[in-house]
Amino acid sequence: MGSKQKKTQMGRKEYFERKLKERLSLLSEKKSEPSQVDKDPRVKNLRGNIRAVDLRLKAIAKIEQRTAELAKAKLEKAAAALKVKEGGEVKEKEKEKKEKGKEKGKEKKEKKEKEPKKVPEEGKEQKKKEKKEKEGKEEKGSESA
Repeated sequence: MGSKQKKTQMGRKEYFERKLKERLSLLSEKKSEPSQVDKDPRVKNLRGNIRAVDLRLKAIAKIEQRTAELAKAKLEKAAAALKVKEGGEVKEKEKEKKEKGKEKGKEKKEKKEKEPKKVPEEGKEQKKKEKKEKEGKEEKGSESA
């Protein structure tokens, strides 16, 4: 989009500044008082437009600066990766990480194997007794009927 380009915004700013100078010169020819010049609606509008363009230019400058920083960081990262690949340090670090991960996985498996699930034996026995009692009551109820 053209409106987001720095060149376009600079052109707009120049245009508004030129129009403001023309309006101020016209008002000075009419010999208006400075307080009335500040209250003139066209002057206010032009000054507001100039402020808005300035804000847009600042935003564009921030974006350009961030883009430059990111490009610089990307280049540094690529250079570091190249340097490390030549040294072979990356491969060693990756191997160490994989080995640590495998060790942690083995530890977890060993814990699972060593510790069987703890199910309270008392609970199982109580449930069995309750079932037998219910069955016994049902049988007695059916026999008496």
